[in-house]
Amino acid sequence: MKKTILTCFLGLIASTVFAQVDLSYYLPEGYTYDPNVPTPKEVLGFEVGEWHATHDQLVTYMKAVAESSDRVKFEETGRTYEMRPQTLLTITSPSNLSRVDQIKADRQKLRESGASVNAADLPAVMFMGYSVHGNEASGANASLLAAYHFAAANELAEELENVILLLDPALNPDGVNRFASWVNSHKAYNLNGDPNGREYNEAWPGGRTNHYWFDLNRDWLPVQHPESRSRVKVFQEWLPNVHLDFHEMGTYSTFFFQPGIPSRVHPLTPAKNQELTEKIGRFHAEALDKIGSLYFARESYDDFYFGKGSTYPDVQGSIGILFEQASARGHLQESPNGMLSFPFAIRNQFTANLSSFQAISEMGSELNEWMQEFYEGISDEASADANQAYIFGSKEDDARSFHLADLILQHDIQVFSLKEDISVNGQEFKAENSYIVPVNQPQYKLIEAMFETRTTFQDSLFYDISAWTYPMAFNLDYMALNSKILNLANVQEVSKETHEMKSGGVIGGTAAYQYALPWTDYYAPKAAYDLLEKGFLVRVSTEEFATPEGQEFGRGTLLIGAGESGLNPTEFYSELQKVAQESNLEIYGLSTGYTSGVNLGSRKILPLEKPEIALLVDGGVDSYEAGEIWHLLDQRYEMPVTLLPMDRVSQNTLNRYNVILMPDGNYGGLGKSGAQTLRSWVSAGGTLVAKGRALSFLSRNEVGDFSFREREAEEPVLQKSYADYDNATGAKVTGGAIFNAILDTSHPVGFGYTSPEIYTFRNDNFWLEPSENPYANPLVYTDAPLASGYLHPSNVAGLQNGAVIRVSAIGRGRIIGFADNPNFRAFWFGTNKLFANAIFFGQIISGGTAR
Repeated sequence: MKKTILTCFLGLIASTVFAQVDLSYYLPEGYTYDPNVPTPKEVLGFEVGEWHATHDQLVTYMKAVAESSDRVKFEETGRTYEMRPQTLLTITSPSNLSRVDQIKADRQKLRESGASVNAADLPAVMFMGYSVHGNEASGANASLLAAYHFAAANELAEELENVILLLDPALNPDGVNRFASWVNSHKAYNLNGDPNGREYNEAWPGGRTNHYWFDLNRDWLPVQHPESRSRVKVFQEWLPNVHLDFHEMGTYSTFFFQPGIPSRVHPLTPAKNQELTEKIGRFHAEALDKIGSLYFARESYDDFYFGKGSTYPDVQGSIGILFEQASARGHLQESPNGMLSFPFAIRNQFTANLSSFQAISEMGSELNEWMQEFYEGISDEASADANQAYIFGSKEDDARSFHLADLILQHDIQVFSLKEDISVNGQEFKAENSYIVPVNQPQYKLIEAMFETRTTFQDSLFYDISAWTYPMAFNLDYMALNSKILNLANVQEVSKETHEMKSGGVIGGTAAYQYALPWTDYYAPKAAYDLLEKGFLVRVSTEEFATPEGQEFGRGTLLIGAGESGLNPTEFYSELQKVAQESNLEIYGLSTGYTSGVNLGSRKILPLEKPEIALLVDGGVDSYEAGEIWHLLDQRYEMPVTLLPMDRVSQNTLNRYNVILMPDGNYGGLGKSGAQTLRSWVSAGGTLVAKGRALSFLSRNEVGDFSFREREAEEPVLQKSYADYDNATGAKVTGGAIFNAILDTSHPVGFGYTSPEIYTFRNDNFWLEPSENPYANPLVYTDAPLASGYLHPSNVAGLQNGAVIRVSAIGRGRIIGFADNPNFRAFWFGTNKLFANAIFFGQIISGGTAR
């Protein structure tokens, strides 16, 4: 009863605050404001927190502030997939604004050991990034207050001589807009806070993610999306001392600020970074104490994965700070701590923004000196490393090498390309598609974070993935080099601005007997779809062959003829040139069909049907995995795909597709009738590609033959410590690690791979049992599966010699099941081809190998 009374009382307070909220609720005492700078309400027509500001409204206000204040510069830094502008406000004194380029240049000298720059004399820089998760809206709406306060508060003039603020109001513009539209369209004028309301329960996929449903807060290091590339460019140009990252968490919590759990800090992060984080944290505690808000630190969150906004800065002489505010997920919602209003959440975020400004104002010289100290120590640390460089490349595929080099270049890291072929310890690296990254450069720690292989850890729990070794993710040949080998290599530096993928084309003339496209190229699926779309006859060779001139072609090579296109040889050749150039690969003209291995009219060379693809979405489908597939097909392969809601599955609907993709997820909504529809569709000749829990649904409903491994039962124990429960159970979760697997390169799923050794990524404990038919297991784990990352000892048996990919058959159709995610976060270039092979070649897999 007492709790109920307290909750009602706090709810009354929250509702009253919500009804009467104005700027005085948010702004600190003791400040006067320039009347020439408009308030948010004067521009938007409503008070901050009264409605959720849409992205266009955020941009409108930021422009208005910049136009009215000589402290503020507005700029557009990029565009999202949905063509929304990414914006940045630079807020500082007018004198600093007039010499921004010089300040940037001076700050770059902080990375140069022995550079002639006095760190203590430089303005300190703080980046303020809001709502990288679009439905964590208190951050983006707090940016309105930050822009107004720092631009208009008269008493800040002196402090802004020594501080530069970089304000990005919405790190995820598309997600912010999607969420604002949802909650605003469901807001009542008489709020009751009932969490069952539609306002708090977004439609799939929700506003957290970007256009392709990616979590942009995991993309700071992989930089696979335009939003990430723009913001990383800002970071590398400015080198901010403090990097604020405003988030929200569950409604039932309070407010979190870093530091996080001490035992879960990445070993590459310097101890001084955590000391400074703790020092800054005391400013937050004091500010939140003053307004009476509950908070916590040093629990729940960690600083391990460097791909997040709060950790990316930590190995670059900067301090990343994560804020997590309990979310109203709308305008007012019940919580155990009382009614949680949107204005209350915004005020907490803005208060932490103010305390951060106070910290950097008082600690600016110390933070600049720390950055200088950090980089001065890098040269000695790198010189002492036994590894003086990393080399990587692919003998068969330019694209994967290019894309890894491109990723690395985004982070202001020097990269060199080989000018001649070399051999290192028996491993060949080819000129022009192999790269060397020296470690003795300012970004040494970030380089180590990208290339290291780690299997031992201080802690066994991870807020995110435990491994992301990039050469493994790209399935490239790579190794560490000592200084002697590095110095002997003939290299040239690669420029981020001029780095381009090798151009493609047709090798041979217009009168070729047939044209051959090797499947080893990363963009071969893109070219294949283009060729099929043009109506050409495209066949795939299931055997190796060689021309009389000795040129060899592997399994998966496409043979291309004009078919019924009606084009003459010159026109056909011209079309092939376009395909080759647009996909950056080479197509070869063949002079005869009398080849060794198999002839070009062999029954081992099978015609391909153009994939007509439906991707199941909505309902219980995992939106992250669905988005990864959509992004791969739409952005990289430029293949149309229908996003088919689960409730649209019917026989009539499915008949227009020959490939259906089922990401991980809960498919209970399909029911037995939906499963029977899928079974009938597969039996008629369709290719069904399914991942994880989708396979469980199919198996339960007898759509294909799949079985699964269970965790072995533990020895019974009478008593365990209650306090250890979270750690003991959490340690058994496979949060994200890399594994060794063996691929059958003769299987259609393995076409295009030249080595059976491959790395695969998993982030769950879903274990697929191999088929009793040994031909139906094209990819299996090795005896020692762990390659990089954390794996609990009790999970080893579930993976050893288990199936990564298993194939089943019903009638004329095939079901290709994946245990692991071949498209993880868009940077697992090395296994994308496995997924593409399932799409293109599922139709040719022999029935006897799948039963």
